[in-house]
Amino acid sequence: MNIFTLRIAPEMGQDQTKQQIEKGLKLYQSNQTDKALHVWTKVLEKTSDPGGKFRVLGCLITAHSEMGKYKDMLKYALEQIDTAREMEDPDYLTEGYLNLARSNEKLCDFQKTVSYCKTCLNMQGTTVSLQLNGQVCLSMGNAYLGLSVFQKALESYEKALRYAHNNDDKMLECRVCCSLGNIYVHLKDYEKALFFPCKAAELVNDYGKSWSLKYRAMSQFHMSVAYRKLERLADAMECCEESMKIALQHGDRPLQALCLLNFADIHRCRHDVNKAFPRYESALGIMTEIGNRLGQTHVYLGVAKCWLLQKEFEKALESLERAQELADGMGNKLSTLKVHCLREGIYRNSKQQEELREQVVKFLQCVEELELYCGMCGESIGDRDQKLQALPCSHIFHLKCLQTNGTKGCPKCFKSSIKPGFV
Repeated sequence: MNIFTLRIAPEMGQDQTKQQIEKGLKLYQSNQTDKALHVWTKVLEKTSDPGGKFRVLGCLITAHSEMGKYKDMLKYALEQIDTAREMEDPDYLTEGYLNLARSNEKLCDFQKTVSYCKTCLNMQGTTVSLQLNGQVCLSMGNAYLGLSVFQKALESYEKALRYAHNNDDKMLECRVCCSLGNIYVHLKDYEKALFFPCKAAELVNDYGKSWSLKYRAMSQFHMSVAYRKLERLADAMECCEESMKIALQHGDRPLQALCLLNFADIHRCRHDVNKAFPRYESALGIMTEIGNRLGQTHVYLGVAKCWLLQKEFEKALESLERAQELADGMGNKLSTLKVHCLREGIYRNSKQQEELREQVVKFLQCVEELELYCGMCGESIGDRDQKLQALPCSHIFHLKCLQTNGTKGCPKCFKSSIKPGFV
């Protein structure tokens, strides 16, 4: 077919569009990603069906998300929301805003993610929209976790889990369990951090025969992180290798980067900095390329800890400077807190009293902002491995405090409900 014939080729109608989208999906599922993208891009150029255009944009968004091409993902999401607005259909609009939220979540623009998720939840759509609400709550939880707003993150995850149970959506339940594991890693309740991804792995084993292997890879990765935190390094390595194998088979660059970061952290825990450094470097390369700023921050924190093992304090401070720039840019207060904590140790070691005092003040400010303390005993949460318990309002306490004191309600909620004039 020559170029002139191509120019006057008729537009695709609804049936042809549908057939081509399905053809692309089959290619994508058999790991022929480039061919699938070629088919979908052609559909996008030629289709006259707005519903088909919306659906093919959804395929392109998912594919670019899994490849780690987050800027392209955002470009297609913006095109999809324009298509949804033209169609004036609340279900299409909800899905469009969800994809915008996810794109911004991947690019670590967490405030925008929260804003788009709220728009989704305020849409008055039909049953389809209601089925998407669980995914919206999951994305919102991930964004709140990115902003280190732990109570709201936990609240969103609990809602997502309720939607998953009500709709019998095992895939969503699996993803939420991985995110719950992640939040408890940050809060340093490592038993819960392991329990939830193990639950996700069970769901994959019981229901996941027809699912993408990425669900297995995801649960194995989160188990690996929890095992590392529990100092079960052989188990951590085994799970991470399983996850990396699947990520390499599927060309999943974002997961490859996370696995490389975790491998580096495992080697650092073994005090093998010679193996850790090149893996941090490889992880940073991919994370910079795809725009995962949160991952980059974690790399710089890990690198700083390696330099500390080698008593290279100036190099450690350089890495911490980069980590803080990234953390401040995203609004990730927990990483900022970790930076102050590590700097405090360096200045204490080198007896730089003025710098030390400054870091202590900043560290305490971060703890206050993050509300990382138990509302019963007043002691810190997240500074060591402790069992935690969230109440139905999602406020978090030490389990031992709840067991010792007992409570008919949440002390934090009770305190905030008292009018200032009566305190």
